[in-house]
Amino acid sequence: MAAESSASPQAEYIQHHLVHYNNIGEKQTLIADFNVINYDTIFWSLLMGVIALFVMWLAARRASAGVPGRLQSAVEMLIDMVDQQARSIVPSETTRKFVSPLALTVFVWIILMNALDLLPVDLPHYTFHLLGIGLQVTDPLHYHRILPTADLNAPMGMALGVLLLMFYYGIKIKHPLGFVKELFTAPFHGHGIMVLVLAPANFLLNLVEYAAKSVSLGMRLFGNMFAGELVFMLIALLGGAWTGWNAMSIGLGVGHILAGSVWALFHILIVLLQAFIFMMLTLVYIGQAHEGH
Repeated sequence: MAAESSASPQAEYIQHHLVHYNNIGEKQTLIADFNVINYDTIFWSLLMGVIALFVMWLAARRASAGVPGRLQSAVEMLIDMVDQQARSIVPSETTRKFVSPLALTVFVWIILMNALDLLPVDLPHYTFHLLGIGLQVTDPLHYHRILPTADLNAPMGMALGVLLLMFYYGIKIKHPLGFVKELFTAPFHGHGIMVLVLAPANFLLNLVEYAAKSVSLGMRLFGNMFAGELVFMLIALLGGAWTGWNAMSIGLGVGHILAGSVWALFHILIVLLQAFIFMMLTLVYIGQAHEGH
């Protein structure tokens, strides 16, 4: 007789927190499935975007020529930092008029989305529990992930937007014929018949380069935030192992508080660093679109 196997409570806890509130009510099985819509990712990413725009609008509305307030000073420092980076990377002043605000928006937006990982893992569950919502497994609200950047769809969607901008500025700066010509004549240049011989290899290498840039841009953000989310879940299991006032439970509870606090402090660095890296690579890739091989 074959023994029945079942997942441990710890594994079920983590698996439950990795399922999105979507239109199918279960975990997505394919990497790319356009029939699945993760409503929680859409909601939290849009909410953080609105908050980012509101903060910028509020700082602009309160801006004055006199002694700046704390919000104005912080926003001005942020704008100056992004503008300096854009000036050192993107050669065209016309392009910077669009790319600098874009980089600023991306930086603030990703920071706010990443910062959601600092909220308690079970906050949505207990919120719905207090409101009497989503208490049944069959209810789609039973599943909810609050971190948009830990959903591969969000980082890859932003990376796809950067890829489209690379194509746009590459065609705009080099003109359509020049852009297409570069796809087949760089990085290996040749003369005469060698141009035709090297054309397939050049085209393949350029396709791989564009694909690698966009995939690595999205996967880097996703991988770091997904790993951070898993660590928070593992730390939450320490507190979930409470069985009463005994030595083991107290030890695990103290470990839960200490580990959670240390990881949260360290995770603040990851939140800021990943947003900065995404912003810088956006500027670098758009700047490279202005250059020839």
